[in-house]
Amino acid sequence: MTDVGGTPVLREPANRVSPQAIPFWTVSALVGDAVLVIGAALVWWLVPGVPGWAGLVVLLLALVAVAHVVLMPRIRYRVHRWEVTDTAVHTREGWIGRQTRIAPISRVQTVDSRQGAVMRLFGLASITVTTASAAGPITVDCLDADTARDVVARLTAITAATEDDAT
Repeated sequence: MTDVGGTPVLREPANRVSPQAIPFWTVSALVGDAVLVIGAALVWWLVPGVPGWAGLVVLLLALVAVAHVVLMPRIRYRVHRWEVTDTAVHTREGWIGRQTRIAPISRVQTVDSRQGAVMRLFGLASITVTTASAAGPITVDCLDADTARDVVARLTAITAATEDDAT
């Protein structure tokens, strides 16, 4: 793909993560933020000598936490994309900053899948593609569990058929 001047233009990866990522990220953020806000509130209420204005800090922290729980999952869902082709693995992720990673298939060393307990409740899994790269592995979070299994199988087949090694 090129623009008008002939300069190559990188297109976004073709696939979205599972729609179940939104409730998964919401629950994950809610649990983490609740622990933080409740902990701060307990310190404010129970520790002697904490100034009264600390209550405003706790309130502000709670408002930021609510915004985080409501906005972050939806933004992440719109941004997170992935694609596996016969030549490369391409991902884009982030919700404040953006990171795009492309790894040629010839650089793939291992393909792993992960499915924690909460991910299982939402029918999700993540895959990690380890490459011969100093930037580290590429992770695709929150795929439908069946899709993740298919992607792992496909990547395994593609890399097995690739003549170059990943060293």
